[in-house]
Amino acid sequence: MNNLDSVLTRRTMLRSAVVMASGAAVSACVSRVDTALAPSIVPPVYAPPIPKAPVLARASRTPGGIRPELFKKAIAALDRHSMRVTSHDRIAIADFSMASAKPRFYLVHLGRGEVETFLVSHGIGSDPEHTGLLHRFSNEVNSEATCEGAFLTGDYYVGKHGDSQRLLGLDPTNNNALDRAIVIHSAWYANSDMIAKHGKLGRSQGCFAVGEYELAKVFERLGPGRMIYSAKA
Repeated sequence: MNNLDSVLTRRTMLRSAVVMASGAAVSACVSRVDTALAPSIVPPVYAPPIPKAPVLARASRTPGGIRPELFKKAIAALDRHSMRVTSHDRIAIADFSMASAKPRFYLVHLGRGEVETFLVSHGIGSDPEHTGLLHRFSNEVNSEATCEGAFLTGDYYVGKHGDSQRLLGLDPTNNNALDRAIVIHSAWYANSDMIAKHGKLGRSQGCFAVGEYELAKVFERLGPGRMIYSAKA
């Protein structure tokens, strides 16, 4: 190879190197520009839905057998605690203005206005002389008295009284219910034959004690997440 050919060859190689270098530079610039201009991907932010108050079912009128003023107070309590009471189709109302010999525990289907009644005992501390009438409410621990206000039905368990259901007190007048173990359970002293023998039911330690043959039906009608309203006035 002569000197001229060597010079031409070197020039050709230099041109090729310049072109390749320019291409690489352009590619690098394009890559940087693309990266700079590419829209940043922002992950969607999860916004939890705003809880809505449940739609309340209502009986068109006071269900038969329940005092209208008591039913009105129970419905007001349901409205007041609507965000904590998850099921509004049924409620229970305990009318402790009545003697224990009367079926004073009402299970009400609000949509249809249907009512079932049951016997229910009150606490020893509410009726120390065992007259069959509730004389006072108490929220105090160890009072063995019935307490008033709205309760939320909870889970089922097996305790010293057998099958039972926990209750959460929703008002200042019964907010010790869970600590006091105020629950729904059955008891022999709440059976209907007690009335024939003694003219009244026996007393609980503040719990809503119903007849041994009625507990399954009460559990079925109530279930967790419903309200019980206990009052006298």
